[in-house]
Amino acid sequence: MSDETILTNARLVLPSRVETGTVLLRGGSIAELSSRRSTAPGAIDLEGDYLIPGVVDVHTDNLERQVMPRAHARWPSVSAFLSHDSQTAVAGVTTVLDALCLGDLGFDESRLRTAREGVRDMMALTEAGVLKSEHLLHLRCELPATDMLPMLEEFHDHPLLRMVSLMDHTPGVGQYADADRYRAMRVKGGASREEVERRMAELTAQREVQAEPNRRALLGLLEGREVPLATHDDWDPEIVARNAADGIGISEFPVNLPAARAARAHGMAVIAGAPNLVRGGSHSGNVSAAELAREGLVDIIASDYVPPAMIEAAWRLMDEAGMELPAAVATITANPARSLGLHDRGRIEPGLRADLVRIREFGRMPVVQAVWRGGARIA
Repeated sequence: MSDETILTNARLVLPSRVETGTVLLRGGSIAELSSRRSTAPGAIDLEGDYLIPGVVDVHTDNLERQVMPRAHARWPSVSAFLSHDSQTAVAGVTTVLDALCLGDLGFDESRLRTAREGVRDMMALTEAGVLKSEHLLHLRCELPATDMLPMLEEFHDHPLLRMVSLMDHTPGVGQYADADRYRAMRVKGGASREEVERRMAELTAQREVQAEPNRRALLGLLEGREVPLATHDDWDPEIVARNAADGIGISEFPVNLPAARAARAHGMAVIAGAPNLVRGGSHSGNVSAAELAREGLVDIIASDYVPPAMIEAAWRLMDEAGMELPAAVATITANPARSLGLHDRGRIEPGLRADLVRIREFGRMPVVQAVWRGGARIA
């Protein structure tokens, strides 16, 4: 049996142009590109559909959604991971960084269990060769949490680790700079007002004690490692400058324009959330991703919590920010791959991995028709 696959009559989304042509896949890699239509027996006619590189998602919380599909209904961990994997694959995400939280600030204790089980299941399922997408590890480190550092010390040298982000979800800073909004969110989630007020005061005091020592310890543990560091929910240009001085190269979901502009000024890659673009705004009242994109301040799009939003968000960049399709697609393929040091994927070029997605447009909506990872059809 031949290990070759020929995909022809496709609109190839290349790094700088869209060109109708043919791709030859061999041994898990892209072997050849041609602008001609193939007449070889067995060639797969893509009927003029788009062919883009496999999507690289640097941050998704989707596993948490599968573990807790409904409040108080925890799903078995392996089953949840396999469901998560299937959803990423059919969404065209061939490389996914599962963002798992280290550290609890008192409202999300179950996330620590999800992190431990997620790391365990990721490794076991990867070694078993049963996953459709390639899953890698993104550790989200809650700096003010008393239990963050012990968990980081446990996982910081994990072989699948590809990214670490520094978070601070204390009310009054970052994503929750609007303390009143935070208060209302927690009450709506079922906590009493008295409990919320007490916990907010405790968290503010805890941040004063824990955040800085934990930050220093984290940076020390990862010093000299080729693991990209990101900060989560940047809101203050002065803090962005400090992050850049500490060697942090990625600003993940900046909450306002000044923070995003500061990140760009310091040469940091800026990540925006796909749901923000698809929904037309932030679910938590922060800056619109479309506004960032119009200012040229979006380098990477991440699924955040909806893997199917990735490709739709890239398509929306053409209308929302006037981007050409190759540049828009690069925000979900080449740019995230480069930021992670994954230089073997993210572009349709000979010698790179044959991670590819076939897309047909329904009006202006991109619809995934087929997905290949390493030359093998996975969806």
